[in-house]
Amino acid sequence: MSDEEEKNQIRQLTRLQRRVLGTLMEKGFTTPDQYPMTLKGATTGCNQKSNRDPVTEYSEAEVADALEQLRALGLVAEVFTDGGRAARYRHYVRHKFDFTETQFAVLCELLLRGRQQPGELRTRASRMVRIDSQDHLKADLLSMQEKGFVQSNGSLERRGVEVDHMLYLPKENMTMTAANASADDEPSTSLPAAAPVASRQVTVPSPQTAAAPAAAIDSALLHGLQTQLREITSHMSTLQNALDSMEQRLERIERDLGV
Repeated sequence: MSDEEEKNQIRQLTRLQRRVLGTLMEKGFTTPDQYPMTLKGATTGCNQKSNRDPVTEYSEAEVADALEQLRALGLVAEVFTDGGRAARYRHYVRHKFDFTETQFAVLCELLLRGRQQPGELRTRASRMVRIDSQDHLKADLLSMQEKGFVQSNGSLERRGVEVDHMLYLPKENMTMTAANASADDEPSTSLPAAAPVASRQVTVPSPQTAAAPAAAIDSALLHGLQTQLREITSHMSTLQNALDSMEQRLERIERDLGV
């Protein structure tokens, strides 16, 4: 199998694996003097309170397990620097995916923070790689979307659209669909569709005057429901994170007990 054929094969990572990998990528971009990273440094980076969502409290043992899992996937290597006594870790994401540097920075931010709007993503990723324009970013996002590594809840040209990576496990249920988009962001050309509904109301003298209130009510209702859906999804993500942490700690306790 050629090097090109071997790339872009990894499609799923656990929550902890994503956080560890994103941290290594970020530090490789932003603090090269502290990279490759020690286990302690990687743990601190995973749990830092800035540029992380959600904020976590992973132990060094948990991070060590994730590093070993990523090493088995070929995404991380353990290295020893000259004069250094502690093992250090570097990522090999560039060996496993054929992305541009901008796309690597985008992937890094999505791994660390999850779904966000392109404007936010450009601001955050620009601290690692220069992104000349929003159009440049959209082109890179579209390329990643076509390869199946980025998803969105609508067209990338739509105001308010959000994007996210697609390295989630199926059980996390983090697939985004266009149904999550706000009706306020859709083109106004969809409004005339309300006219036929109004024309069937015999007590309404003007279909045009009825269409606007009906559309406004539908839009407000849909927006409210979508807000509730986003809040529920956020709560579910937090609960899933807590459950994953408990499962990892239980596995560690069982290993210690020899169960």
